[in-house]
Amino acid sequence: MSVQEDQTNKAERQKAGEFVRGVGTARNWISNEPNAQFKPERGRYHLYVANNCPWCHRVALTRGILGLQSVISMDVLYFKRDAERGWQFRPELDADCTADTVNGKQYVTEIYALSNLQQKSVPLLWDKKLKCVVSNESAEIIRMFATQFLEFQALPKPLDLYPSVLRTKIDELNAWIYPQINNGAYKAGFSSNQQVYEQAFDAYFAALDRLEGILAKQRYLCSNIQPTEADIRLFPTIFRHDCVYYVRMKLNKALLCYEYRNIYGWMKDMYQYPHVKKACNLQHCKNGYFGRTGNNVIPRGPDYDWDSPHNRDKIKFEPLATDQVLLGIQTDTGNQHSVQTLTMVIKGVALSSFAYLMLKAQK
Repeated sequence: MSVQEDQTNKAERQKAGEFVRGVGTARNWISNEPNAQFKPERGRYHLYVANNCPWCHRVALTRGILGLQSVISMDVLYFKRDAERGWQFRPELDADCTADTVNGKQYVTEIYALSNLQQKSVPLLWDKKLKCVVSNESAEIIRMFATQFLEFQALPKPLDLYPSVLRTKIDELNAWIYPQINNGAYKAGFSSNQQVYEQAFDAYFAALDRLEGILAKQRYLCSNIQPTEADIRLFPTIFRHDCVYYVRMKLNKALLCYEYRNIYGWMKDMYQYPHVKKACNLQHCKNGYFGRTGNNVIPRGPDYDWDSPHNRDKIKFEPLATDQVLLGIQTDTGNQHSVQTLTMVIKGVALSSFAYLMLKAQK
């Protein structure tokens, strides 16, 4: 699932100037299994997030895009951390921030202490029923939301972000997008070693080149029909690139709006997807990244029209065999042909679009 960074020789690597991300220690799983301690239930779970944090962003995105707002409650932390206590609740300083509406605490560390944990990171998923921390690993939280809360979605039609037919592809994308792009931005920006920085810089833009090629051929990372978990995990980094990371993380080789037109179009397409916009707060991103470093001056630009047409819905991308499967599942799951095709793909039979259409014509 690419949920953490290799911790081998962590101290030595940090001493040499490399940024090494820590590992979340609260790793419980929500499941419908008979003996599961944490079961999916309406109103049982609560999220603590900070809008400027990309790991929080992807969790809030998943909650929103799946229509789980009334199922899983959420509080928003202040974008500046207290110098000694870390993430804090300061609703009086910003209208988009909240108090801790569940535990009434001032700092995230105090919430962890309720579960006898000495942690300080977010996102944090809390169980209101058992009064304990469930998880602080964002990759696992979004996977749980995507797979364990399908019946709770408040959407016109269900959205499966991790469909069986695309799981192998999603996992393959996550395996290189996380180290090279999501965490790669931090590898570049937080390095204190020139060589380590340049390696991360080169890997980041090589990965963007690879993404540009993928998105030139299809609307989303895994299909032309719908976004998946892979799109959700990628979006927070791309959303921040031009406006934050270009300067703050020293990733100044290119702006997406000029040099990566397919990624830029995909970003706007994703932003305009139902419920995504409400999970995005660019001002908090700027305030969080720039407001606690340097001289605390916040950049004003760039000024994008996020709601202008992206036109990716008008591009006639080459159809994918799995697109037909997804359409079949969404429109008529009882159709025998759809079920047969799904079974073939799950077993690893890779049908080309042409082969699929020929097969359909013969039916």
